[in-house]
Amino acid sequence: MAGSKEVTIDAGGRDLRVTNPDRVIFPATERTDEVTKLHIVEYYLAVQDGIMRALNRRPTTLERWPKGVHPGIVLSTRDRGGGDAFFQKRVPKGAPGYLETARIQFPSGREADEICPTEIAVVGWAAQMGTITFHPWPVRSADVDHPDELRIDLDPQPGTDFADAIHAAGEARRLLEELGYTGFPKTSGGRGIHIYVRIEPRWTFTDVRHAAIAFGRELGRRLPDRVTTNWWKEERGERIFIDYNQNARDRTIASAYSVRPKPGATVSAPVTWDELAGVTPEDFTVATMPGRFAQRGDLHAAIDDVEHSLQPLLDLYESGGQGDMPYPPDYPKMPGEPKRVQPSRDRDRKQE
Repeated sequence: MAGSKEVTIDAGGRDLRVTNPDRVIFPATERTDEVTKLHIVEYYLAVQDGIMRALNRRPTTLERWPKGVHPGIVLSTRDRGGGDAFFQKRVPKGAPGYLETARIQFPSGREADEICPTEIAVVGWAAQMGTITFHPWPVRSADVDHPDELRIDLDPQPGTDFADAIHAAGEARRLLEELGYTGFPKTSGGRGIHIYVRIEPRWTFTDVRHAAIAFGRELGRRLPDRVTTNWWKEERGERIFIDYNQNARDRTIASAYSVRPKPGATVSAPVTWDELAGVTPEDFTVATMPGRFAQRGDLHAAIDDVEHSLQPLLDLYESGGQGDMPYPPDYPKMPGEPKRVQPSRDRDRKQE
């Protein structure tokens, strides 16, 4: 394959053309070999059932690194554009005819048609276009306004690490069991842990976000020295932040099996509750996950078997009496939302 300009591979019965297959996307590290574009495409084909369960019929934002993940490559963000890597929400030009889309609405009221994977060839094509990470919405194309998934994001803050996230996840598991919920954990691909709960698609994004707030507050009550829902970074301390705003409209989390832009090409890996304490994020890479998947299958295979009611968490939100919390700064002012002023700055203004 060395020096080849393109190859054609089978992707679920479709011919998929991969240009520049030997382009290095991840350079070699002390622990891992280099990863090429073709390796990324072949990886997604190897975990086909898992990645499709995560993306099927979901509007999906593409995180594209067409030049690879190398030193000096900058990722464009909401606040800083012009990078070599970027998030693509609208369907790219040159999309194949078999690709389906879903129209979604942003908090601003603007709309866009996002890719909506229905077959593995779509995932392979996106990877050929430089996509390494898939960010699906928690909705299906048939109803893009009512999420079917509650997402609990355990996000380590400075001074904490993956071990701290594991400890918080253990208490989260107990809380889920008390609520009668089945949670499906996965590594984030970095230092965090994500837990997914399938819910009945009859509540709004606002409702689901309130449920995440209630869950985070209860977890913080049980582990006050280890867990926080404080939005302002200055108030979080060395604790695990429950990022409830990941459940707001237009906020997404890297899907299960997505490759992350980390050295060694780590992936967001489904794990069992019992094995969680014995793994590290670096255990799961583009090179190691296909073998694990072939041996154990998709550990989230049962995630669609049960849809839970969100009502227990909504009741907890109301009974807590603490009200809403701040939205992301780029959102329009939301009903019932507290002031978007950091407490320290608010105090400074009052003293002026």
